[in-house]
Amino acid sequence: MPRLRVTHTTVYRYREPVEFSEHRFMCRPRDSHDLRLFDTGITISPPATVRWVHDVFNNSVLVASFSGMASELVFESTFIAEHYPAEPDVDMIESYAEYLPFSYDAREMPDLARSMERQYVDPEHRIDAWVRAVCAEAGSDKTLDVLIAITRAIKAQFTYRARDEEGTQSPALTLALGSGSCRDFALFMMEAVRSLGLAARFVSGYLYDESLLGADSGMVGGGETHAWVNVYLPGAGWLPFDPTNAIIGGRNLIRVAVARDPSQAAPLTGSYTGPTDAYLGMTVEVKVSVVEDPLPHGMDDFGTPVSCVEAAQAQLDWT
Repeated sequence: MPRLRVTHTTVYRYREPVEFSEHRFMCRPRDSHDLRLFDTGITISPPATVRWVHDVFNNSVLVASFSGMASELVFESTFIAEHYPAEPDVDMIESYAEYLPFSYDAREMPDLARSMERQYVDPEHRIDAWVRAVCAEAGSDKTLDVLIAITRAIKAQFTYRARDEEGTQSPALTLALGSGSCRDFALFMMEAVRSLGLAARFVSGYLYDESLLGADSGMVGGGETHAWVNVYLPGAGWLPFDPTNAIIGGRNLIRVAVARDPSQAAPLTGSYTGPTDAYLGMTVEVKVSVVEDPLPHGMDDFGTPVSCVEAAQAQLDWT
């Protein structure tokens, strides 16, 4: 697997200098056995005082406090990583969980319970009906087959629409509209699989197409911030499913944050103080490239500490 460099730049512009509230950034990938970080860096402008914390889900969160005013706020995150995604395999799943329905181990239930709960109202049970129709069409009660069918059905039946608005559509609204962004589809799938008694969580991060690195186009969401779903299957653990692109498994997906609800995994959050018409707009650019040159001499293979030297801004910048 080649080493990838991901650079994520967000720029907010204002008609005049404004003051900035405390901002929270989720930009450092969750390194583990399947994702190895070699270098990370943050540049923020105007200057800010920064600190790092782990949230309740153990995501790395940078908290930036600003003292000055500015008419432009820039946040740039860069990291180099190697990615070793595992593809879902039915042989990984415990035999008792191979078919639906099944019950999780009693020892895991206290930790999984909130991820299994439906979080959004569906008074007319339309999401339940949609799931039943997909399961019937799949013609199988194998757990993995059903999850694959749901992932592919969302891709086939819904229209992708990028949204700059903050927040996430309710699953019922996404179903009614038949369209949404990646975060809307991820939330819809979470509620769909929860209706089957499965634990699901929201994942935000980056999507790339390794066959098109350096090209001008790729799969939907490629070279941008992205969102997908993790579903917990005994024996296999938390497996990734991307309903926006019908991707099964973690290939091409680099996770940054996981959460029970999308509101808890916003890449950037914060606000400004100034005239209501001061905000002029936002631009977001994500570049993914292969690192051709060796790492600088003396760099720790397990990644250097994040360097935070200058400063940036917020509001949501998912696709």
